[in-house]
Order: sequence, then C-alpha cells, then structure tokens
Amino acid sequence: MTSQDNMSEEHLPEAAGGHGTVAVHGGAFADPGLPPHEPRRTDIDERAAKRAERQVALWFVLSMLATVAFIACYVIFKPGPQSANTVYIWPIGDVSKLNFGLGISLGVSLFSIGAGAVHWARTLMSDEEHISERHPVEATPAVREQVFADFRQGAKESGFGRRKLIRNTMIGAMAVFPLSAVVLFRDLGPLPEKKLIHTAWVKGMRLKNMNTGEPIKASDIEVGSLTFAMPENLSEDDEDFQERIAKDAVMLVRLQPEDIKDKRSADWGYNGVLAFSKICTHVGCPISLYEQQTHHVLCPCHQSTFDLSDGARVIFGPAGHPLPQLAINVDGNGNLQALGDFSAPVGPGFWERSE
Repeated sequence: MTSQDNMSEEHLPEAAGGHGTVAVHGGAFADPGLPPHEPRRTDIDERAAKRAERQVALWFVLSMLATVAFIACYVIFKPGPQSANTVYIWPIGDVSKLNFGLGISLGVSLFSIGAGAVHWARTLMSDEEHISERHPVEATPAVREQVFADFRQGAKESGFGRRKLIRNTMIGAMAVFPLSAVVLFRDLGPLPEKKLIHTAWVKGMRLKNMNTGEPIKASDIEVGSLTFAMPENLSEDDEDFQERIAKDAVMLVRLQPEDIKDKRSADWGYNGVLAFSKICTHVGCPISLYEQQTHHVLCPCHQSTFDLSDGARVIFGPAGHPLPQLAINVDGNGNLQALGDFSAPVGPGFWERSE
C-alpha cells in the first residue's frame, strides 16, 4: 500500500467555513477556516470613529504645516559656514541651520503622511477578511492563439511591414528623440573637459608644506618620514580650496636609494625623495597611514595598501591602480618643485581612464 492509499479527503460544508479539503498521511483534518470577525471599536461606536477621523486629519494637517516650514527654511536660512548660519545640536555639534531645518521639516512631513495613512487604515478602513481561491493565471491556448491572431491582423492592416518608408522613418524618429534629453543634461552645468585628467601641477611649481605653508627643501625630508604637500599657489582661504586639494594633495617620502625597486619611480624622484598623490585610487579617500619599515601606505577607508618603494603599486585592497607619481627636482634654493603633472589621472578610475 502506498502513502497515497492512506490519504483521504474530507469535503467541508461552506456554512462551516470550509474552503476545500486537506489531505494528510493516514487521514484528513478539517480546514478551520477564518476565525469569527471581531469588530473594532470604531466599527460600533460612531464617536470613536469621529475621533479617529480627527486624528487622521491632524496628521495630514501636521504634514502640510511641515511642508510650509520646509519652504520657509529654504527662504529664510542661507547656506554657508558662518556661525550665524549654524546651530549647536547635541551630540552632533554645529550644524547648518538650513540643512537642519530642511531635514527636520521634510522628515516630519513625510512621517505625518505615513502615520495618517496607517492610522486611517487600522481604524476606519474595512478590515473584513476575504479569501480568494487560487486559480490558474495562464491563458488558455485558445486565448493565446486569438491574441497572436489579433496582433498579426493589426500589423497587416497597419502596413508596418509593407510600408518600409514609414517604418524606417518612425524608427529613426524614436532613435533621435532621446537626443533632446542630452541637450537638457548638457545645460545642467559646464563640461569637465580635462579637469578629470589634469591637476594644477605644472613644471616649475614649488611644493609647500600643507601644515606650515612654507616651501619644502629636499634637505628637510628625513629618511623614513612622510610629509604632506600642496602647490605653492594654493591657499586654504581660496574659494575652491576643497575642490583643488582633492586632486592636488601630495605626500612626500624619502627612501634609501637602494630600497627603491622601480627604476622609473627613482628617476622621477630626487635623491630618494618621492612624491605621490595622496588620493586613493579606489574611491578618493585621503591616504595618511605610513608603515616606515615596509614603505607601505594604507588608505583608512577600505584598507587599500600601496608600496611606495615599488612605484606605489597596489599590494592589498580594492584599489585598482597605483598611486600617480609626481616628478620632482629642486630649484636653485634647494626647494622641491614639480617637473609637470602627475603620471596618471588622480583618484578613482573613470571610464577607460586615460594614462
């Protein structure tokens, strides 16, 4: 006797709440159906329903007021780092009044809409349970055949396949139409042109200490030390300082000449002083951790590790390219100066990346 021989079915009367049969090994048990519906207080008490209605309306009114507050914050508060435009929020610290006001008001507006909708659904909308019996969703062969026949008939009547001029020009129009969006996107801002490839470093530009702002002499760099530098024409008071330092920042390291494994890297340095981009080639984080004995630098964001003694090649982590190197020598006063731009675009790779 098979297991199917031990299975039986019991048909339940509709009045008993049954919706089919349940077969189990060795017998059958009754489908319990749905439990008796229990009305909510708002279903039987009109005063409670009115109170719930007012509560839902209150949430929606709060959302409208928050939206008005959002617009008011946008008009009243001005962006900028000035102290007049910031507010102290514990434990965050100083926060822009504009950002704080926009964030709070928009959050309250969205939350109030959601809270009102949820309260409406739980207290006033119908909560009657209904069962929908499962049924096949696949169309019958006759319906599918009719759909295909109607499509073929419509294509024939339209002359789409026969009138090639109309067909080809229509396809051309649909292909060209998206170009209008390209024009709109172009108007969103200036093209980057060569800004993604080149930095401010040019031949003859001196390197200055990022902390002191003074020119850096080769004799100031000790073996095993790491020094951060930037172009001499860059100042923290410049309006575009953050934009420029994100590409122009340099780290200087001095190695014993015999420790430098890459010949080109040695040729681009000066008496063991090497200059590399400070910007990680993974996602653009500033590199700041240096292991003196191994000559490795570590990106604190995702632990990409570069060997400065071997052309700053990647030895660990998600970075895909070595750190670009800056060719340097000294001027008549012994100050370090660049011989041109970096050996490759700074920061994360983009598209096929020009070398």
